[in-house]
Amino acid sequence: MMMNQRNTIDLEQGWDFMQKGITKLKNILEGLPEPQFSSEDYMMLYTTIYNMCTQKPPHDYSQQLYDKYRESFQEYITLTMDVDFEEENLRSLQIEEDEGPIRPSSRIRRRIRIESEVSRPNTAQLADTPRIRIDGVSVAYRYRIRIRYAIRQQGGVSVHAKPVLKLLVSIVLPSLREKHDEFMLRELVKRWLNHKIMVRWLSRFFYYLDRYFIARRSLPPLHDVGLTCFRDQVYQELHVKARDAVISLVDQEREGEQIDRALLKNVLDIFVEIGMGQMDYYDNDFEAALLTDTAAFYSRKASNWILDDSCPDYMLKAEECLKREKDRVAHYLHSSSEVKLLEKVQHELLSVYATQLLEKEHSGCHALLRDDKVEDLSRMYRLFSKIPRGLEPVANIFKQHVTAEGSALVKHTEDAASNKKAEKRDVVGLQEQVFVRKVIELHDKFMAYVNDCFLNHTLFHKALKEAFEVFCNKGVAGSSSAELLATFCDNILKKGGSEKLSDEAIEDTLEKVVKLLAYISDKDLFAEFYRKKLARRLLFDKSANDEHERSILTKLKQQCGGQFTSKMEGMVTDLTLARENQASFEEYLSNNPNANPGIDLTVTVLTTGFWPSYKSFDLNLPAEMVKCVELFREFYQTKTKHRKLTWIYSLGTCNINGKFEPKTIELIVTTYQAAALLLFNSADRLSYQEIMTQLNLSDDDVVRLLHSLSCAKYKILNKEPSTKTVSPTDVFEFNSKFTDKMRRIKIPLPPVDEKKKVIEDVDKDRRYAIDASIVRIMKSRKVLGYQQLVMECVEQLGRMFKPDVKAIKKRIEDLITRDYLERDKDNPNLFKYLA
Repeated sequence: MMMNQRNTIDLEQGWDFMQKGITKLKNILEGLPEPQFSSEDYMMLYTTIYNMCTQKPPHDYSQQLYDKYRESFQEYITLTMDVDFEEENLRSLQIEEDEGPIRPSSRIRRRIRIESEVSRPNTAQLADTPRIRIDGVSVAYRYRIRIRYAIRQQGGVSVHAKPVLKLLVSIVLPSLREKHDEFMLRELVKRWLNHKIMVRWLSRFFYYLDRYFIARRSLPPLHDVGLTCFRDQVYQELHVKARDAVISLVDQEREGEQIDRALLKNVLDIFVEIGMGQMDYYDNDFEAALLTDTAAFYSRKASNWILDDSCPDYMLKAEECLKREKDRVAHYLHSSSEVKLLEKVQHELLSVYATQLLEKEHSGCHALLRDDKVEDLSRMYRLFSKIPRGLEPVANIFKQHVTAEGSALVKHTEDAASNKKAEKRDVVGLQEQVFVRKVIELHDKFMAYVNDCFLNHTLFHKALKEAFEVFCNKGVAGSSSAELLATFCDNILKKGGSEKLSDEAIEDTLEKVVKLLAYISDKDLFAEFYRKKLARRLLFDKSANDEHERSILTKLKQQCGGQFTSKMEGMVTDLTLARENQASFEEYLSNNPNANPGIDLTVTVLTTGFWPSYKSFDLNLPAEMVKCVELFREFYQTKTKHRKLTWIYSLGTCNINGKFEPKTIELIVTTYQAAALLLFNSADRLSYQEIMTQLNLSDDDVVRLLHSLSCAKYKILNKEPSTKTVSPTDVFEFNSKFTDKMRRIKIPLPPVDEKKKVIEDVDKDRRYAIDASIVRIMKSRKVLGYQQLVMECVEQLGRMFKPDVKAIKKRIEDLITRDYLERDKDNPNLFKYLA
């Protein structure tokens, strides 16, 4: 191939030369015998275009070459795609036309099958071509055609086929194009690959045209022109057929058949690439139909599965379907289809049947929770988390289940406690301790579900919280949950408690108790009960470990805030300061020989604001104790003169020696008991009234202490009459014959039920809290309606307790009478703040 570049090249001469190169390229693509392009061939073709575009007018043929470039593709597509496409499929057919009257034989009336092995030169990956079947009945009725098998010879069509080739193209091929088979897809892929090769080579030949002429004229690039020709001539005619064939193969794969995924990938690449950077053709011509087919396919499947399968089996199938659809996207669908495709599958398999699936009687969500099917619950979460609002019904069922479990536990404990009421209170108390322990175990179990199965999703945390709030705020055996939790903590933290745990187990249990406290609405009630029990542990040296005491306060502070634990922390600090104060007192006594109390005295100085309130009586102390009190008062005044000491004798303890006839026994008693016993050093017999007068105590306290000394286990005093109750007419005398196998015994006072006082104290504190909240709100808002004031007040106080609306209304009225608020004259439901 040579071309004289020195002379002016006219259009016809130059194009004839280019046509030879284009024909050579076509032959190579079609697998015909043709030598490959050499570098010289390529340069001659490129130079020819260059010269024809750079010649002076009127011999500048840039526009004409641009048009002929397009015509080359149109001609190639028309001859190769429209004719060779069919001819390639029919090369192995020998066809004879038999003119004459149409008399279809029985053989022709049957479906005529044409099976053809198609040769595919230069396309090794497409060598395994499937056989095709063509319904030739319509052709046979109009034309009496006899079709015989023949062998293709030397790459050409049989001589007998040529006269009727046009007939086959115009009539048989429409039937072929209506088929949705793999053969058509393979041929389409082959032609598309050949076309892209031709576009690439011709773009190189015409590169100068592309670089200068097209750029100046703002025309479509040669590459785009080549692809546009394929789109207009081939794609527009065959894309529906190709789409249906692809979707058919996808459905076959969904049914478990093996398909050629590489073929589908190549076909779908055509839908993508034909858009030249845009996804419109893929989205509109293929994806939309795929999504519709997907919805229909899985709708049919789901309607059968929901009737035949259990909930776990259904979910296994649904999860596997989603996995396979993702796999399809990874192998041959475009990545942009993944979200839309999975949404279709999820909608048909999950959204449509969500309620029916979750509420299956023997295998639904309730059954999975009941039977602890952790793996199935995890799968349920994974599936339903993918659909809009899919987790809400799951969370609701979870909440119902937890509420039912907790309420059943409360009822069981109530029944057990009522059966034990005739027995000792200790047995009932043990039942309550077991109840708290079981609630902790229940919380651990369902929190594990939330963490592991439901991946810490906020919906399930909320469901768990609301469920526990339902039954954790129910009373058990006459005790509130706040009291039960405080008592449980006391048993863990005090010496000799019923809970025998290691240090690590204690820390873990305290952590769980504090978590349970989050569900208790009356946190202030818990705080007061806990403070009472903490005081007894600290004052009577019953705390097992100071570190555990500080640890739970830290946990409570993190959970409820610093204000919640400020008093408790002050109590612990007071004990540390009290020990230092006692050491100073002992040093004071050693430095002052005249200051000798005569007995060992330990005084614990407490800060009034931190500790629970206690009754303070002016007990008439025995002379032995009066001197001790005066000595400590003198010592304390040396340290500070601005603080007043109030003695709480009810919290004191004494060790006294009882000299009985058998032996001397050390008695560990309260200050009240000690004062009463010391009265008998100066009198053998004392009446009830004499004891009460000399001690200056109330009736209740005298009855308690005399009962402990005369009617309980250790009868230090004899009582007349000898009954089990104490009355004002009784007379008491020292029991000199008392004995015990122990040399040291503790005589406890009957416990006082502090529950009523704690509740009264809490109610009083709540009134103050409501008042303060109302004043804060009104001070900032100045004018506010009743409903909004109540709502804001409830919101402010909700962290500590749930205020009663009636109580808020009552406090508003009280603040009005005290001139903090006033009602609007025109609107009685509107309040104004009075500065």
